[in-house]
Amino acid sequence: MREQGIAYTEHVYDYIDHGGAAWGAQALGLPLHAVVKTLILQDAAAQPLVVLMHGDCEVSTKQLARDIGARHVEPCKPDVAQRHSGYLIGGTSPFGLRKPMPVYVERSVLALERIYINGGRRGFLLGLSPAVLTMQLQARPVDCALPLKETQGRPKFP
Repeated sequence: MREQGIAYTEHVYDYIDHGGAAWGAQALGLPLHAVVKTLILQDAAAQPLVVLMHGDCEVSTKQLARDIGARHVEPCKPDVAQRHSGYLIGGTSPFGLRKPMPVYVERSVLALERIYINGGRRGFLLGLSPAVLTMQLQARPVDCALPLKETQGRPKFP
């Protein structure tokens, strides 16, 4: 990103297992809605794809499948996601993926002024304009966000 002149800020925090976007947001004092998760999913033919989603939302796989013209979409198993992306779970970035994959971004992410997205290692977020997602990653907007349910048992953090 430096080579391409993309403006960004670096935000480092102490990573905890299973803390996810909620922990990153809390640790850095950021709004969870602006922390963007990088998720590796697969279609019915087991072809991988990337979805960029608000930290306080989950992906409606049914709606995503409809939006992209797939018969079925599901999350990859962690070891499969790691093989496709080249990143450890909890440190997956949409930048510098091991293999080319289509990238989809929840449309409302693009309306934010600034987002915070994983920079390629656990405990490291990049702050940048969401326009970078469409300009650099050719991310295609989709409408597949569902609010996280309060009953999903989010971990309590120190």
